[in-house]
Amino acid sequence: MNSETSNTLAGSVQVCQSCKTQFTIEPDDFGFYEKIKVQPPTWCPKCRSVRRMIWRNERSLYKLSCSSCGKSTFSMYEDSSRFPVYCRECWWSDKWDPLSYGLELDWHKSFFEQVRDLMNKVPQIALWQTNTQNADFANFSRDNKDIYLAYSVIHSEEIYYSKNTDDSHLIMDSLDTNKSDRCYELNMGAHNYDCRYSLYARNCMSSSFLFDCVNCKNCFLCANLRNKEFCFLNKQYGKEDYLKKIEEYADSWSAILSAKRQFKDLIAGAIHKYAQIIASDNSSGNDLADCKNVHYGFSGFEMENVKYATRCLMTKDCMDICHIGRGTELIYESVSGGAENSQNLKFGVSCLGGLRDAEYAQYSLNCQSIFACIGLRNKQHCILNKQYTKEEYEVLVPKIIEHMNTMPYVDKQGRTYKYGEFFPSDLSPFSYNETIAQEYFPLTKAEALTQGYRFKDPETKQYNVTLEPQNLPDHIKDVDDSILNEVIGCEHKGGCNHQCITAFKLIPPELQFYKRMNLPLPRLCPNCRHYERLAQRNPLRLWTRQCMCNLTDNKRLTAYNNETKHSHGDNPCYNAFETSYAPNRQETVYCEECYNAEVV
Repeated sequence: MNSETSNTLAGSVQVCQSCKTQFTIEPDDFGFYEKIKVQPPTWCPKCRSVRRMIWRNERSLYKLSCSSCGKSTFSMYEDSSRFPVYCRECWWSDKWDPLSYGLELDWHKSFFEQVRDLMNKVPQIALWQTNTQNADFANFSRDNKDIYLAYSVIHSEEIYYSKNTDDSHLIMDSLDTNKSDRCYELNMGAHNYDCRYSLYARNCMSSSFLFDCVNCKNCFLCANLRNKEFCFLNKQYGKEDYLKKIEEYADSWSAILSAKRQFKDLIAGAIHKYAQIIASDNSSGNDLADCKNVHYGFSGFEMENVKYATRCLMTKDCMDICHIGRGTELIYESVSGGAENSQNLKFGVSCLGGLRDAEYAQYSLNCQSIFACIGLRNKQHCILNKQYTKEEYEVLVPKIIEHMNTMPYVDKQGRTYKYGEFFPSDLSPFSYNETIAQEYFPLTKAEALTQGYRFKDPETKQYNVTLEPQNLPDHIKDVDDSILNEVIGCEHKGGCNHQCITAFKLIPPELQFYKRMNLPLPRLCPNCRHYERLAQRNPLRLWTRQCMCNLTDNKRLTAYNNETKHSHGDNPCYNAFETSYAPNRQETVYCEECYNAEVV
């Protein structure tokens, strides 16, 4: 047995090119790399995630003129000086031919330099949208209607100020929401109706301030409940007594603030399951549902045989992906766009679906056998947007791969990009803090620059605030339509790390929503509200820990008091697990067995 085979069987410890820490390539990983014919990665999983994420700008939108028709439009690109930026109508039209920008191969330049040359020529779509209506301020939107300042939304309608929303209707200020209707401040929830201010709620109705509750109705300030109705602070009441209990929380701003403080304490004293993994087999990560053999997966559902995935759904046999799904298979090191019904896609950025045997593709649709192409539709056997015959293509691709290995691209940090590496970070058209990398792995400007990333300085805001947040009415019943003319100051006044815009205005559907749901007006700008929701999400990282049931810490039992007998009796539970709760956090984290003994 040679050393290479031995390493494959036992796993291989590598040193990350980017952060210089050690990481392990597991035996099963080698099998996947052999299957898709790429060399093992030289970056650790975290750095690979960051490298992909800096190619996805969701929420930093700019106003510019379409490079084709001149129409004013909103764009994820700040200007069109680097490459043409087309409005959605022009980009999807037949007015331009992506093949007209094709480049001849240059064997005297590294291949990624040639990719950069192509990127600087081909028109880019201002916002990633397909089959979307009334969504001028939405990005990464598919099959939607009436979307406003909402991002990564699929098959939904009337979604406002939200992110990662699927198959839902009338959702506002929410995060990671699936198959829900008429909800507000719903985070990591699914199959809910008329729910508010809740975290990890599923199949719930007409409830507020729920943590980790399932199939509950008319419940308020509750945690770890199953199949309950008319509960307040986890105590059962009759209908009339329940309604009296919640009268003091009459949806005024002051009452909501009081309830939020109580909710924070309630969550701190509740049981936290080691991971929110539902109806899944042999899977690790967090916020997963209906998965099989998924490892290091976060915020996804209906995946099988997938590893290192974030915000992915309905995909199979993939590795190192984020924001990918809907019928995909054999996808590796790719980000954005769904890539619907694609197969064997390696190193993709914002592809639009229907790709087969594609590598280093960007913004392409229904193509087969393409290599390093941008914006192609219904093409095959193309390289750098230049058409070749099948025979020419099959001869050239192996030569390009050899060229990438013998003349690799080297960035300013000395990181080497051979074949099998994702696009170099410095080719991304976005600054680090414009992208989702800043949301998942936040950096200061100094840290970003040290690591070789660009960082955009905040723009100076000079809004003429006409109404300070402390002067807003306490209750929505005291608000009339004149509020739509006011410029409302954000409570944070730019003194936070949330990319605060310092002021905001309400739009008519938003005001209608608050009145319909009897909700007080917000006191924070959309960016600050977004980052407060992000703070409720666990990191994209796993730690090995022991169940805290009956575990002593400095001779003190953990905060939660069991209400049933567990299989380990009065002794500590010694079950271990992988969890996204860091060891230094204060929550009481249980294994699945102990958790189920208490809440199911």
